[in-house]
Amino acid sequence: MAFTGSVIRLNPSISPCHSGSKLKQSARKQLYLKATGTSGSNNSIEGGDEGKQMMIRKEKEGWKIDFSGEKPPTPLLDTINYPVHMKNLSTEDLEQLAAELRADIVYTVANIGGHLSASLGVVELAVALHHVFNTPDDRIIWDVGHQAYPHKILTGRRSKMHTIRKTSGLAGFPKRDESIYDAFGAGHSSTSISAGLGMAVGRDLLGKKNNVISVIGDGAMTAGQAYEAMNNAGFLDSNLIVVLNDNKQVSLPTATLDGPATPVGALSSTLSKLQASPKFRKLREAAKSITKQIGPQAHEVAAKVDEYARGMISATGSTLFEELGLYYIGPVDGHNVEDLVTIFEKVKSMPAPGPVLIHIVTEKGKGYPPAEAAADKMHGVVKFDVKTGKQYKPKAATLSYTQYFAEALIKEAEEDNKIVAIHAAMGGGTGLNYFQKRFPDRCFDVGIAEQHAVTFAAGLATEGLKPFCAIYSSFLQRGYDQVVHDVDLQKLPVRFAMDRAGLVGADGPTHCGAFDIAYMACLPNMVVMAPSDEAELMHIVATAAAIDDRPSCFRFPRGNGIGAILPPNNKGVPIEVGKGRILMEGNRVAILGYGSIVQQCVEAAGFLKSHNIFTTVADARFCKPLDADLIKRLAKEHEILITVEEGSVGGFGSHVAHFLTLNGILDGKLKLRAMVLPDRYIDHGAPQDQMEEAGLSSRHICATVLSLLGRPKEALQVQ
Repeated sequence: MAFTGSVIRLNPSISPCHSGSKLKQSARKQLYLKATGTSGSNNSIEGGDEGKQMMIRKEKEGWKIDFSGEKPPTPLLDTINYPVHMKNLSTEDLEQLAAELRADIVYTVANIGGHLSASLGVVELAVALHHVFNTPDDRIIWDVGHQAYPHKILTGRRSKMHTIRKTSGLAGFPKRDESIYDAFGAGHSSTSISAGLGMAVGRDLLGKKNNVISVIGDGAMTAGQAYEAMNNAGFLDSNLIVVLNDNKQVSLPTATLDGPATPVGALSSTLSKLQASPKFRKLREAAKSITKQIGPQAHEVAAKVDEYARGMISATGSTLFEELGLYYIGPVDGHNVEDLVTIFEKVKSMPAPGPVLIHIVTEKGKGYPPAEAAADKMHGVVKFDVKTGKQYKPKAATLSYTQYFAEALIKEAEEDNKIVAIHAAMGGGTGLNYFQKRFPDRCFDVGIAEQHAVTFAAGLATEGLKPFCAIYSSFLQRGYDQVVHDVDLQKLPVRFAMDRAGLVGADGPTHCGAFDIAYMACLPNMVVMAPSDEAELMHIVATAAAIDDRPSCFRFPRGNGIGAILPPNNKGVPIEVGKGRILMEGNRVAILGYGSIVQQCVEAAGFLKSHNIFTTVADARFCKPLDADLIKRLAKEHEILITVEEGSVGGFGSHVAHFLTLNGILDGKLKLRAMVLPDRYIDHGAPQDQMEEAGLSSRHICATVLSLLGRPKEALQVQ
């Protein structure tokens, strides 16, 4: 519904929260029009104050948003509570809805922080999908889920968006138990096609007719699982729609300090060739001229699909998907609502298309100039000023553990030219963007391909190099068979730097590093370490560099250091393997901490001292090999021994208990307790809230000690 040279004003008598189950021809029937004369060429939305020009307007090149003022009214978005309310909207209505949705996301994320640019890049896609398909019966699977904000807003969660990633609030990723519109939970990459194919085959077995749509980015396409799924989809030939969202970005566009990195590998080159094909461009223009001459709308619809279809492209690269058995359509402008709707409707109407891949081209951060201009595209942000995009980042007294790791590794590499670094499309997240800047020829971004990263590192190790494989704790789970079979079994000296160990706050259970102690310490040849602070981290990096006869790993948390005194020139000194240290001497009670949780142990000891309880606090440093002498001494000289770790059951405490059992030490009067993460997934929230829920705060450690000392009332009163 278009009004040339018109101004749309809000009718104050209409509630902005209208939520009728059906919309008539257009939601704009709730607005009244005021002609502004024939000289005006723009449509705009005005509020109730006379003369107050609003910030969303249509210009010749499309809808524009002025981010210089307060959040604009969103009259059309206010009428959309669920996808059913979008069904009767015209193309121009959908374009306006996309503009309002984009503004809503920017102003919402500006107030709370979160993932911004990925969501801005798929606004038109989300609008088109929910307009054409009948969710939740039709399944939409968002790969990774960074880009799910517009989907959440359109599926009944707009009023809760201010709680996203907060304690008891909305999850930052799709989550099945949050909404029936979230067909599959996500957080890790490259799972959507596999899950979608499973849903499609399940649908066929049950005799259903619904559609299944998997939305996957070009960065996620670098993972082997995506190819495995496409290969199987081509063989099974079930009806499945794969939307390849090609924005030339990986999950974190901060792989280098000089700007965003394109997805690595041949796929990126193939997609670029498809987009740049002169033959494709000429054929596309020819198709447009033909449809204009023919005229009838039916021919236009058919021609629009055909102009994108594989038969008219004949460009190098489309055969990649065809050989896998997928019908290829593209490249399509992912910000053109009309084209997206037309193609989705055509594919939806096909009786038995089999697997179809629709290649759309989008821009991360689209429509918000500061994001479009930023080196990292404002991928993940804290609160920011909407007008400028400047983020309100508090100045911390210390750096992040990630940065301390990078500094230490650079120092080691300066002295040893055999040290190389590997990451899986996470240069910024792992700190290896700093290493890449210093040693560009010794840093390898393998794409979102953790399995390959591990075995690639193993191959480097066979040639005498010293690989450091930096992968988040939860992401290394994806390459575990390679850790066992390709590294540990062959006793190859690969060093695993496991960032984001333990609880991770707002990212929640998908990124929580709960299991690495258990899954690494059970391997026969692995040296397993964890620093208690940033200075210890630097020493452990040096230790890992020195261990050259077997594999090793070390974990460190998300967040900043505690302000420990760093070694000179940030160059660590190797620690004797399997040797911990005593931090505080006491009697009766010993607390043996592993990793950064040692700081809570020290804090608990300080509190207990005020209650005349003097505890020994030890920093284990190593889970494997254990410091046998230290553990024997703690068990012999104390009545109570408590192990504390920010990891799952089966980790450090289990290894200590096993050691004490084998040595007969538990046959006596020693009271042994292990404090670990509870045997359940802990939802996203503030770090301190998560620690409280896990029962691992200093307060919980104090309460455990008091209870074991026979002072339960005092234990309950610990604040």
